[in-house]
Amino acid sequence: MAADFAIIIPARYASQRYPGKPLALLRGASGEARSLIHRTWMLASAIAGPDRTWVATDDSRIADAVSTFGGNAVMTPSTCRNGTERCAAAMKRLGSIAPIVVNLQGDAPLTPAFVVPELVRQLTADPDAAMTTPAVPCTPTVYDHLVNDQAAGRVGGTTVVFDGAMRALYFSKRVIPHVAVSDDQAHRHVHLHLGVYAYRPDALGRYAALAPSPLEQVEGLEQLRFLEAGESVRIVPTPAPGWDCIELNNPQDIPAIEAIMAQRGIE
Repeated sequence: MAADFAIIIPARYASQRYPGKPLALLRGASGEARSLIHRTWMLASAIAGPDRTWVATDDSRIADAVSTFGGNAVMTPSTCRNGTERCAAAMKRLGSIAPIVVNLQGDAPLTPAFVVPELVRQLTADPDAAMTTPAVPCTPTVYDHLVNDQAAGRVGGTTVVFDGAMRALYFSKRVIPHVAVSDDQAHRHVHLHLGVYAYRPDALGRYAALAPSPLEQVEGLEQLRFLEAGESVRIVPTPAPGWDCIELNNPQDIPAIEAIMAQRGIE
């Protein structure tokens, strides 16, 4: 691909929310099961090329799985507290691999591929932004999925609110904004944040030098560290791709993701 960027997929085995999630199996349209990390690798390498894609992990089980399907793994410290810190640690190991690094989170195999080049383009055009990241309008199905997760006490997808200049105001694991009068159009007020980030290496370095911020720790959302530090986070509006971009946050999400893969013919 002509654009000069690399993709790093941070993957941690010992997740508090879902231990072993990167190795969870997802069945494609024909019934063939592949691990979540394999499916995320397939998506990333189709965008950036296999020689420009790395999985950053601290667990030999994940590194071995990546090696089995022919991917590139880079070992990072177990002290990394989130995916952005892990990307920063990977960059220290890998060196100057690209002027822009894309963090493609390993739990979003339904991320539309066209998102990444647009993130890179908008970051290149905006020297004030520390990071670009996408948001899509909620469909009724995704909105219901988010609301049901919230009602059941499950950690679900992330929503985001932003200003008229497309600068992020806040990210939350709750459904925001709160819709005071709920009706069948409530979903139109809500934007789903997709777990993809584009940064310049110097912004990654600044992030890693900061202590975890209060709201980051309360929400469990790494991107809030940038906002609380006064950094500019540019939201890239992304049209709904024609399928629901459900993330794998809980084991209960697997059937819904597999159904979408079957509908789209993803093997």
